[in-house]
Amino acid sequence: MDVRRRSEKPAYPTKEFAAGEKPLKPHKQQQQQDNSLLIASDALPLPLYLTNGLFFTMFFSVMYYLLSRWREKIRNSTPLHVVTFSELVAIVSLIASVIYLLGFFGIGFVQSFVSRDNNDDSWDVEDENDEQFLLEEDSRRGPATTLGCTAVPPPPARQVVPMVPPQPAKVAAMSEKPAPLVTPAASEEDEEIIKSVVQGKMPSYSLESKLGDCKRAASIRKEALQRITGKSLEGLPLEGFDYESILGQCCEMPIGYVQIPVGIAGPLLLDGREYSVPMATTEGCLVASTNRGCKAIYASGGATSVLLRDGMTRAPCVRFGTAKRAAELKFFVEDPVKFETLAAVFNQSSRFARLQRIQCAIAGKNLYMRFVCSTGDAMGMNMVSKGVQNVLDYLQNEYPDMDVIGISGNFCSDKKPAAVNWIEGRGKSVVCEAIITEEVVKKVLKTEVAALVEPNMLKNLTGSAMAGALGGFNAHASNIVSAVFIATGQDPAQNIESSHCITMMEAVNDGKDLHVSVTMPSIEVGTVGGGTQLASQSACLNLLGVKGANREAPGSNARLLATIVAGSVLAGELSLMSAISAGQLVKSHMKYNRSTKDVTKASS
Repeated sequence: MDVRRRSEKPAYPTKEFAAGEKPLKPHKQQQQQDNSLLIASDALPLPLYLTNGLFFTMFFSVMYYLLSRWREKIRNSTPLHVVTFSELVAIVSLIASVIYLLGFFGIGFVQSFVSRDNNDDSWDVEDENDEQFLLEEDSRRGPATTLGCTAVPPPPARQVVPMVPPQPAKVAAMSEKPAPLVTPAASEEDEEIIKSVVQGKMPSYSLESKLGDCKRAASIRKEALQRITGKSLEGLPLEGFDYESILGQCCEMPIGYVQIPVGIAGPLLLDGREYSVPMATTEGCLVASTNRGCKAIYASGGATSVLLRDGMTRAPCVRFGTAKRAAELKFFVEDPVKFETLAAVFNQSSRFARLQRIQCAIAGKNLYMRFVCSTGDAMGMNMVSKGVQNVLDYLQNEYPDMDVIGISGNFCSDKKPAAVNWIEGRGKSVVCEAIITEEVVKKVLKTEVAALVEPNMLKNLTGSAMAGALGGFNAHASNIVSAVFIATGQDPAQNIESSHCITMMEAVNDGKDLHVSVTMPSIEVGTVGGGTQLASQSACLNLLGVKGANREAPGSNARLLATIVAGSVLAGELSLMSAISAGQLVKSHMKYNRSTKDVTKASS
């Protein structure tokens, strides 16, 4: 930490003056020392700002006059050394103004430099005691720099009083107190490392590699962060987590972990099997609502799912000198014979990656190639990127004038709502349906079939169209998708395209029963890699029977997880639309999403 020494010389007299008493004048010797350096303006009986204005005006006026005269001489072929009387006067005035300006700025700079040099200890590196004093002084400034979250009452109204620095005795007394620590270090060695991180001598990101202990590194990083920011992290747990498991793949520079409760909805009867669906969420009523939908589906004989497509995508962007050359590569890639060669190059990158097709789009001389491939039980982003890089390297030999702009050109499209995912699909495309009997609609969902069909049409379909929704023709599909994603170790950011869903409801069997379905074209899930291998997330995958890779049928675990997500969304859509049609939405949230604690007593 680069701490600077504060001047030990008081900036103001240390004597406190009584009301009406004037401070003494400076000593005569001090006045002579202050006046030892004079500036050029002191020679004129004018104020400084008038003197400066006069010479600045004279300088620019003379320069303009001389330049005008010299331009006329050049045009008339008159020698420049032939000087008239007026030009001579102008040159003398210019020299005088230059001398003044040089004297004013030059001597002023020397004076400020000498003045700073007289206080030669003001830029020395602070010793340990003075650094301690500065840290303590900063801690007295208020809650912004105080460790912890305890509220500090505002200071009383300040009165205008003479500014007096603290007495040297008080400074010495304060410097003897040690700086407050949020948590004492486990050992002297850890304390030294913490100080090194705080002072910037040791990078925080290198603690794991230098210490060889991930948990110890997280503990030191957390304590150093508290000291640097002055904010307490007391509520962020550190114990009870395997930091070795996230090293190099899940999270960098950890300081703890966030606790999210996991609830269970179900059993969900899907394709003849029962599943208890784990949902990690902090929203009240969500698990209860999904659980009610599962109950209605179970009582009606269960739901059925169909997997339509399975292919992860990556779309690089390449550029050529002309649009014609970009079109030539497009035709090359789309040629069935050439595609077989590209597929062989792509498939060499992994045992499970298999290139299915390449979709091309041209924008001028830029070409976007959307690679679609199966990825086994992995979600597959890294797998498909590796295969695409192999193909780009191969194409570079065939098209040396091809300029690769980026391995992702957003025509994929990842972690963004996009029509290409809504239409063409990305990841797993699933449709899930169920027929809910009239009796279950009345007894479990507390509504009528007709009362469900009309709100679904006006809310999920017409209302979403009025809003210009893209893939959002549903009630709250992202709610269930996010909760299941977090519980099972999926990438929460891919909730955006994975929540694309259209919910359909129709009266069947002469209007007595309800046919409900959800169509989700881009569910992006995996059962290996990423956060799926963490202990908590692995346990949730094991609960669903899809933990790890399926060796007998690679990819079947990830596909099954996608259908479970769709089935859970079906249950959540069914329950929420029932609550809206029956007017129970606000009542249920007041029951399950509000604390019953006495807030006034808790705050006191």
